[in-house]
Amino acid sequence: MKERVQKFGRFLSGMVMPNIGAFIAWGLIAALFIKDGWLPNETIAGMVTPMLSYLLPILIGYTGGKVVGGQKGAVTGALATLGAIASTESTMFIGAMICGPLGGWCIKKFDEKMEGHIPAGFEMVVNNFSVGIIGALLAILSIFLIGPVCVALTTLLGAGVNALVNLGLLPVTAILVEPAKVLFLNNAINHGIFTPIGTEQALEVGKSILFMIESNPGPGLGLLLAYCVAGKGETRSSAGAAAVIQFVGGIHEIYFPYVLMNPIVILGPMAGNMAGIFLLNLLGGGLKGPASPGSIIAEMMLTPKDCYFANILGIGAAAVVSFAVSVFLLKFFGRDASLADAQAQVAASKAASKGQAAEASTGAAVSAKDVKKIVFACDAGMGSSAMGATMLRNKLKEAGVAGIEVIHHPVSEIPGDCQIVVTHHELSGRAAQRAPQARIIPIHNFMGAPEYDTLVDELLQAQKGGSAPTSEAVPAAEEPAPAAGGKPILLERKNIVLGCAPVTPEEAIRACGRLMVDSGYVDENYIQGMLDREASFSVAIGSHVAIPHGTNDVKPLIKKTGVVVMTYPGGIDWNGDKVKLVVGIAAKGEEHLEVLGRIVAIASTDDDTDALVAGADAENLFQKLNGLG
Repeated sequence: MKERVQKFGRFLSGMVMPNIGAFIAWGLIAALFIKDGWLPNETIAGMVTPMLSYLLPILIGYTGGKVVGGQKGAVTGALATLGAIASTESTMFIGAMICGPLGGWCIKKFDEKMEGHIPAGFEMVVNNFSVGIIGALLAILSIFLIGPVCVALTTLLGAGVNALVNLGLLPVTAILVEPAKVLFLNNAINHGIFTPIGTEQALEVGKSILFMIESNPGPGLGLLLAYCVAGKGETRSSAGAAAVIQFVGGIHEIYFPYVLMNPIVILGPMAGNMAGIFLLNLLGGGLKGPASPGSIIAEMMLTPKDCYFANILGIGAAAVVSFAVSVFLLKFFGRDASLADAQAQVAASKAASKGQAAEASTGAAVSAKDVKKIVFACDAGMGSSAMGATMLRNKLKEAGVAGIEVIHHPVSEIPGDCQIVVTHHELSGRAAQRAPQARIIPIHNFMGAPEYDTLVDELLQAQKGGSAPTSEAVPAAEEPAPAAGGKPILLERKNIVLGCAPVTPEEAIRACGRLMVDSGYVDENYIQGMLDREASFSVAIGSHVAIPHGTNDVKPLIKKTGVVVMTYPGGIDWNGDKVKLVVGIAAKGEEHLEVLGRIVAIASTDDDTDALVAGADAENLFQKLNGLG
């Protein structure tokens, strides 16, 4: 169940998250320039409705189509989405999430059927007319089917909320309100249901709690603050600004995409809103009129004189509960990944379960005899990928395979002229997006992956059966030179810590980071980057070795290159792997590769590492890893 929810969330995330900038732009314009905004301007505010009704749904439909069917799918998805928009005056975000992928799927299937059947010279005609015809048909279908279905869904959800209100089960309304809001039905619920009923109540008693059920900014604030604490990557860095816009500007739509990428976290705002409604009902809170937009400023301006305590407590409780629940869910269930990541992982897992390592490769079909460059890719490009590149480079050299360059890069910077990319299975989707021309080989163990031998054998057979490398081919890289002749010492004696007691992976990473900070290698905040790197996927690379290092984002925090080493004879349970040798890395350039290359040489198997750690001597490690003896 968890995997299905995450997969669905990743799919929605793939449509919505690339367009977060457009949502923020709309939110800023709405918060500043609408009639009740900070700087009312009728002319500028005229963009708010077209952006909400047309621009944002079409962007989502375009992106959804592209995820499924490439550029042609994107255009087809946008056309289909326009049909849904034209069918109603309601905001058609749900329609866009249906029409976009549908358009991409239709054009993808058409292309598959037509492959090999298009006469030479007619490719562009067929491509353009197929998009136009299929897009037009889907737009018409959307007007008469998808749009009305979405409107019916809106009506059904509204009827459910209205029934709960009539039964006096106010806190329970949050169970329907929050999911409906996230599906961009917030305005329909607030102004179509709560405002009419609340207005009638306010005429009688001077206030109504119904005005705060949808507009309470507390649940959204709690969720966004949770992402600031427990989020990852893009979501974490953007959540702070979104929280300000949501809470102060009242633009609740800002937090909806953060739920769509991890649907399980909707439980946070639901629990928060239930707590808020309960307290508001208990203490007699409410507003004099509908708060639109639902900002803290609008809430306070519309609060009766005797309701400030109740309203502030209701908003605060909603935020606190939403934050607590959301942090828990993000820690244990949350994940940022694209649809391509999930697809690649599923493909790799299926192949691996059959014991077919060669079939675990994904991406472009590449002939082994054409391979001139292999790239190892990891998140930061300085740790596990460097180790793996050294390992494969040595194996190619031992096998006598020449003319192939083996390099390492961050997964976001894979060069376009490589033929093969080897990467951790959790990064294979991103690698495929970055290097569509290359064959992707996903692995689980950078130090001892069986795919290495399979690839080496394949390349060796190709060279034996094919032509010899040309004179222009790049020669195989040599093993790292020893750290002699005036080269800097990257591993200092004081940074070799032996016989450490077993700890958690997080504690081991923090200990490495502290050594780096104390040695002047990195700023304090680099440690968080090391923890973020581990959160993306484990830095345990096999052979009982882990190499904690920061993400690509924190490279600017490195002051100078340095390495620290800690041994754990009792072993660390590193998320299912055993680790006895922990090597912390801070690298500005390529100097650290010498140390990593020597670790590969002396700790390439579990037994090697166990023997090294069992007989570890600080001076001996200092000499070996610095290439001095």
